[in-house]
Amino acid sequence: MVALQKEISYDSKVEGNVIVSRADAVINWIRKNSLWPMPMGLACCAIELMSAASARFDIARFGSEVMRFSPRQSDVMIVAGTVTYKMAEATKRIYEQMAAPKWVIAMGACASTGGMYRSYAVLQGIDQILPVDVYVSGCPPRPEALLDGLLRLQEKISREPSLRRLKRI
Repeated sequence: MVALQKEISYDSKVEGNVIVSRADAVINWIRKNSLWPMPMGLACCAIELMSAASARFDIARFGSEVMRFSPRQSDVMIVAGTVTYKMAEATKRIYEQMAAPKWVIAMGACASTGGMYRSYAVLQGIDQILPVDVYVSGCPPRPEALLDGLLRLQEKISREPSLRRLKRI
C-alpha cells in the first residue's frame, strides 16, 4: 500500500517547469523581442540608424541586431531620411514584399513630414504611401530616439490580437 502511494504521489518537479499563459501573450512576446529591421537609409538619418547598432547604443538588447537587407526576412521597415518620389515607388515595392506581420518606423523629420524640403521632388511624409506605426522625431534623431521608438513599437505589438490574425490566414 505504501509503494502504491509513492507512485501516485505529487511530483513537484513537473509543476515547477510548467508555465501557463494566453496564446496571444506568448505570440506577441516572441514577435516583439525578435524584430528584424529592414533599413531604408535614404539620407543623413541613416548614419544615426547605423550608430544605433554600435556597441555604445546596442540595438541588440531589443532583439533587433539582425539588420536584413532582404524584405522577405524582415519584420519592421525603418525609413530613415528624405524620401523622394523616385525612391517612394521602390520603398513601397520593398514594403509589399515583406511578410506579414510588418511594421514601419518613420525616422526623422524628412521621413515623417518632408522636413525642410518643400519641393516637387520630395514626398511630404512616408505615411502618404505606407502605414506608419511609430514616428521618431528629430533632424537627425539621436540613436537613443530610435531605440525609444523601437520600445514604443514593442509596446504596440504586445497589445495586438495576434491569435485572431493567425486564424484568418
